[in-house]
Amino acid sequence: MGEQVPFDFFDQIETVKKSLAGKDILLFLDYDGTLTPIVDTPDLAVISDEMRQTVSRAADFMAVSIVSGRATDDVRGKARTEKAFYAGSHGFEIVDPQGKVTVNDEARHIRPVIDEVHAKLSQRLKKVPGALVEHVKYTISAHYRLVADKDFPLVKKAVEAILMEYPVLRKTEGKKVFEIRPKIDWDKGRAVQWILKFLNFDAQRHIAIYIGDDTTDEDAFKVLADKGIGILVADPPRASAAAYVIPDTPAVKKVLDLLISIREK
Repeated sequence: MGEQVPFDFFDQIETVKKSLAGKDILLFLDYDGTLTPIVDTPDLAVISDEMRQTVSRAADFMAVSIVSGRATDDVRGKARTEKAFYAGSHGFEIVDPQGKVTVNDEARHIRPVIDEVHAKLSQRLKKVPGALVEHVKYTISAHYRLVADKDFPLVKKAVEAILMEYPVLRKTEGKKVFEIRPKIDWDKGRAVQWILKFLNFDAQRHIAIYIGDDTTDEDAFKVLADKGIGILVADPPRASAAAYVIPDTPAVKKVLDLLISIREK
């Protein structure tokens, strides 16, 4: 499916309701920028009690999965929804609602390289004001939201130099962050596929919904092209593989409330 500017979700509620009729919902949620607003540093992205309660309530009516670039333990500790699946490090590690952990085998073997690169990149960027190098278990996030424009080339150069040294790694980009990942055919979309298979997805009985805001969520939107609905969180709207768009985190809560109300009936 090609990318185009999505339709406003709230203008298309009746169409959405028809899509949901008679089907069980499998709900996938990004964390940063979706369940919480984008903030200056990752530690400040704390889900509100109201949003947490809404997600937990949704899990009473549908299968809920939180798919994040964060480490699984981190996002589990913040979301604290017991019935949910958690796919952390862009899906390299998945924890099911019973606590069983599944790690991508290739990522497991490359973990020592991630540890080594995190130490090296942290050292190289320690004198760049505002730069933050985050160890995300099976990936590394080099944040530059607080880096001055004049210093941004230093961050980019350091990341590119690391990639030259370690050809087993690759770079992707998010909102003011470079993601350094194993060069493995795995992403949020593949993680969603894994969970759908685990849940015995059947297009006749199920519909999948994915809500996310970042470029890394596009892989998941593409997976759902023939399996459900992608909802982009963006203001202003931008081209995406998602079918619908909403502006912000409060709108995410409105969508969740709507889904819960539909299933309560």
